[in-house]
Amino acid sequence: MPVPYSQEWLRLPLGYVSSVAAAVEHVMWWDDPFDPRDATILLAGGDALVWDEETGWRRGRFVSGEQGVRTVLAGVRYLGGGVLPEPGEVVALMARGGGRTRVAYRSFRDLHDGFDARLGRHALV
Repeated sequence: MPVPYSQEWLRLPLGYVSSVAAAVEHVMWWDDPFDPRDATILLAGGDALVWDEETGWRRGRFVSGEQGVRTVLAGVRYLGGGVLPEPGEVVALMARGGGRTRVAYRSFRDLHDGFDARLGRHALV
């Protein structure tokens, strides 16, 4: 596994987020690399999905954000399903609507908990 905070480590989520973006009708997506690593997928229609390595996916109306700036959503709904649900499962979770309760599945400080190995299985092709 790559050393935490190396360029390779910061890029680990890209394959996973790219796979989810391919599974949903999206306009664009970007990552924001650390503490916690997260990414935003802008959906057609003005909503966005935001993923982070602590809480997994949430959806809401896109208010603001860009690469390097945390995304702000209105009407946030946490999709559940853990921190790394499969891309097809994210689509199903979106259809269920999610809930308002934020669940933290892990901390970004848990650098040796096996999470990075799971992320690595979604490498960019």
